[in-house]
Amino acid sequence: MLDTDFRILQITRENIQKLISTFTLEQLNIIPPKMNNNLIWNLGHVIVTQQILCYKLSGLPIHLDSTFIEKYKKGTRPNPDQAISQKEIDLLLESLQSTQDQLKSDYANGVFQSYETYTTSYNMTLTSIEDAIRFNNVHEAMHLGTCLALKNLL
Repeated sequence: MLDTDFRILQITRENIQKLISTFTLEQLNIIPPKMNNNLIWNLGHVIVTQQILCYKLSGLPIHLDSTFIEKYKKGTRPNPDQAISQKEIDLLLESLQSTQDQLKSDYANGVFQSYETYTTSYNMTLTSIEDAIRFNNVHEAMHLGTCLALKNLL
């Protein structure tokens, strides 16, 4: 079953990457009226959330710099006075692929040995890495939907 879950993750991330690539740096930083985030924040947020759900809750090190975690974790918002640079966007796009590959490899190699039970704001209780991987796909699909809505506002 997890082969399908990893395929869903890959396809969702490909769709996010394709969408992001159609916009200029300036457009990626725009927070449309009545919205509280932008396209690039959603990209960073899905990467950070996957790391927290899968690695942190498994008691493993996260594969991202702590500044990214603090900037894109749940409850954060982009600073409208501080545009994200192309260098950071490139790093996020690289991380979109590398964190996906790392998760699949680590799972195949049995790295995940324990999991801290966690109830998401979606009201889903995760009790295993398999739950986390599957729920992460739901989370990323929701943010892809948000990105598609943001696209229509730009």
